Order: sequence, then structure tokens, then C-alpha cells
Amino acid sequence: MDTLEWAIIGRTILSYIVIVMIFRLMGKREIGELSIIDLVVFLMLAEIAVFSIEDPSSHLLHFIVPMVVLLIIQRSTAFLALKFPKMRDFMEGKPSIIISRGKIDEHEMRKQRYSFSDLQQQLREKGAKSIQDVDFAILETSGELSVFEKKDTADGSSGYVTPLIVDGEIQQEALEKIDKSPSWLRGEMKRHGHPAIDTISYCTLDKDHKWYIDRKDEK
Repeated sequence: MDTLEWAIIGRTILSYIVIVMIFRLMGKREIGELSIIDLVVFLMLAEIAVFSIEDPSSHLLHFIVPMVVLLIIQRSTAFLALKFPKMRDFMEGKPSIIISRGKIDEHEMRKQRYSFSDLQQQLREKGAKSIQDVDFAILETSGELSVFEKKDTADGSSGYVTPLIVDGEIQQEALEKIDKSPSWLRGEMKRHGHPAIDTISYCTLDKDHKWYIDRKDEK
């Protein structure tokens, strides 16, 4: 093999190693759970690697530097999304409730450009026999459909579980869906021995009014 062929082989191996290292630094997430930011970064990394291999005469820094910059962008946006829920919602979107208490939300389906064929297919994939057997169905930001059938779950919760507090922040939209107010939630938290909302990491309520409350940094 000539020098050019060896250069292509070497760049291919180096690109593989660099991309694997960047993926590890980006965090562990399944392919189906990638956010839009993650997906864009992955596509751009692949394109940069291809350009590097196709042009062996270019300097290695011309593709390593952009890859590192993409890693910095991804880590920065992930940090900001963790600290600012509204930014996370803007970048990654919000889950959409397609079926609520056994009723199909056609308006939300049209908004998400989600057809009945899509719904029926994903319900079958989740093992649901028919729509009338479903209590709640939620279209996640990854495009996956989470299905809660009309029966008790194994962990003691019943039906769809509503997240009311996430990382110390009251979820106003979730409260509106169950026709409750923030003052009602604060009262319930005080009754359960949690007067400060910002000390609560995660709080949910299922349809049988069973609470799950987890305090921040609780051992």
C-alpha cells in the first residue's frame, strides 16, 4: 500500500477513537432517547469524520478541533438544560399526552402530526390490545409512546403517574391537568412534612392519590 492508503487507514482509526471518546464524555443515553441537540451533534461528528478521511492532505487539527467544540456545545447545553427547565423544554420539547383517562386527544395528535396509524402501531408494539384498554398514552420527546393500561402497576402505583414537582420546581401544567393549584400542592407537601418545595427532588401523584416524594440528596 502507498502512503495515501496508509494515511486514510490511520485517519479512519483516529476518527473512530476520537468519536468513541466524545460519545463517552457526552454521557450514557440510548439511541432512542437522544435529544435533538444530541442528534445534531452526532450527525455533525460523522460528517467531520468523513471529510477528514476523504481529504488526507488536511491537517488533523482541522477535524479534531471542531469535534471538541461540538463536545463543549453538547455538555454546555446539557448543563443549562439541567439548571433551567424552560430551556430544556425549548431544546428538547415536552412529552405530549395522546390518550388521557381513556380519551384520545385529537388536537394534540394533529399538533404533533401523529396519525391514528402511528398510534395503533405503537400501541401494538407496547402489547396493548386496543385503545379502549389504555388509560394514558404519552408521546415522549424521543418519539417513543409510553402506555399505561387500565390496571394497577407492579410497583404499587396505579395508572398514569403525574409529576407535580421536578428538581424543586412546581409543574404548573401538570397541576392544571388534575385541576389543582400550587397553593393546594404546598398544603399537601406541608401535610406530608415537606414545607419547602425547593428541597424536593421529585414528587408524583397517581390516579388513586398515592404520593411519591423524594427529597434532594436524601440518603
